[in-house]
Amino acid sequence: MSTVALSKNELDAPAAQALEAILVSISGALLARGWMLTTAESCTGGLIAAACTDLAGSSQWFERGVVSYSNAAKTELLGVDADLIAQHGAVSEPVARAMAEGALARSHAQVSLAVTGVAGPTGGSASKPVGTVCFAWCVAGRTHCHTLHLSGNRAAVRDATLRHALAQLAAWLAASA
Repeated sequence: MSTVALSKNELDAPAAQALEAILVSISGALLARGWMLTTAESCTGGLIAAACTDLAGSSQWFERGVVSYSNAAKTELLGVDADLIAQHGAVSEPVARAMAEGALARSHAQVSLAVTGVAGPTGGSASKPVGTVCFAWCVAGRTHCHTLHLSGNRAAVRDATLRHALAQLAAWLAASA
């Protein structure tokens, strides 16, 4: 019996193929409408924008991405009201909504998605434990928000956030067709 060592990329091939399929769906939906996408990311630190731009031809449908990790960046780059952050916390649906709407208003895109959360391993609280992620999408003039409680280590939370944000965007685009 022989042992074969697989690289991380080979181990993750099915997950990578699934993500690529989602991105192909998103790109097709955006291109069909002549729309562009912008992202506003906190806990993922640009992973969503990177995944989008990994797909060849993404410059035809991906307009820009903003990494707004700090509260100040959320305010300065996306126009999120500091009082909103003070009242609800950076990890909240109102802030995710403001991030998505701010990214859209400050871009040439017609669609946006935003994520803000606690990836861990520290930073959680009783009301917002590690793995709490708030999502928002602006599609076809409507903003949609929800919160998930994801499990796993920091990398797992960030990866699940990336995949959910894009899968749900594909669903919102399909629903708006």
